[in-house]
Amino acid sequence: MKMAGGPASLNFKIFLIFIAVVIAGGTLFYTQNLVQKLQEKERQIVQLYAKGIEYVANSQTDADLTFLFDNIIKPMDFPLILTDADNKVSITSKSDIKNIRNVNYDPTLSKAELENFFESKLNEMDELHPPIVVTYDDTVVINKIHYGDSDLIQKLKFYPYLQIIIASLFIIVGYLGFSNIKRSEQSNIWVGMAKETAHQFGTPISSLMGWLEILKSNYKDPDKVLDIAEEITDDVEKLNKITYRFSKIGATPEIKEKIVYDEIMKVVEYFHRRLPQTGKTVELKVEGSKEVKAAINSGLFEWVIENLIKNSLDAIDHKDGKIKIEVLDLKNKVEVEFTDNGKGIDIKRRKDVFRPGYSTKRRGWGLGLSLSKRIIEVYHNGKISVKNSAPGEGTTFKIILNKS
Repeated sequence: MKMAGGPASLNFKIFLIFIAVVIAGGTLFYTQNLVQKLQEKERQIVQLYAKGIEYVANSQTDADLTFLFDNIIKPMDFPLILTDADNKVSITSKSDIKNIRNVNYDPTLSKAELENFFESKLNEMDELHPPIVVTYDDTVVINKIHYGDSDLIQKLKFYPYLQIIIASLFIIVGYLGFSNIKRSEQSNIWVGMAKETAHQFGTPISSLMGWLEILKSNYKDPDKVLDIAEEITDDVEKLNKITYRFSKIGATPEIKEKIVYDEIMKVVEYFHRRLPQTGKTVELKVEGSKEVKAAINSGLFEWVIENLIKNSLDAIDHKDGKIKIEVLDLKNKVEVEFTDNGKGIDIKRRKDVFRPGYSTKRRGWGLGLSLSKRIIEVYHNGKISVKNSAPGEGTTFKIILNKS
């Protein structure tokens, strides 16, 4: 059986990390590309503003720039400062500072403090974007336009990092939660497998103890001793079969052509001799085709039949118990119908019966039907399902096998 956490698990984790890095890089690239396009749009607006000023300065006539200033300049949402050629802001008084837009400042500052504030602000803007020069006659610099990024661009710059941090926290929490659930499931599976092993060994061991007691009381009767020895041999062989079954979990079993009826009868005959020990009166019979063959592994297929018989015996809580196994010869398949008159299964629980850990029995571990499903569907490429069932009316399981 392969253990979790090996090379395949490591490769899967590396693959997930690679995908996460690709997604994060793609998000960052796309956002930064969008930021650059918005910055270019804002620069075009500033250049349009500069061209308007140059047009007024170079025009020999009074130009009407109302449309430009009302529809282009006023709606600007990014900080902008218009200075002279020497990067000086026109400050006539604390309350009258001209040619600035979207720049918050404290009007209670002194004139010198305001000059230092705007000098620092200009340096910040120039680090982001080079100022746009306004010239007269394409030679004399009359103004410079300094501008920064809008609030939208600033938020977009940090958005991918915030998104990556949140996604990383989500992945970390999800991974830790998933790991805890996985460890819990693995622990439950190991516990369940250990208990299922004890449960499987319990039947032949209990039988052996019973035969030993009978042997002690009949040791003087040679014929009786021989009969008991034969039964003990069967139980020892049963123990060997159980060991073989568990050794085949996770391995590729050998599939051969077998008569399905005969394979079922091996299990049924074993239970026939031991049903009295259960304290229940149960009629266990096999019907149908006695010649049809299917591609099966005897040891594992017998395990499935044994699990279904045990499941039915546990479900029968009355004296007149009946278990019927019918072998049907179909065109390309072999169908085995397994019917009992036990407690039945609620329609809402039919899918749960094959789920590992699900059990309605106090002493059950919820692995018998789960293992049976794996044996039939994974190892035999067949199907097992609940054909019909109703509370108080019994259950019919259907197994479909492939012909040789």
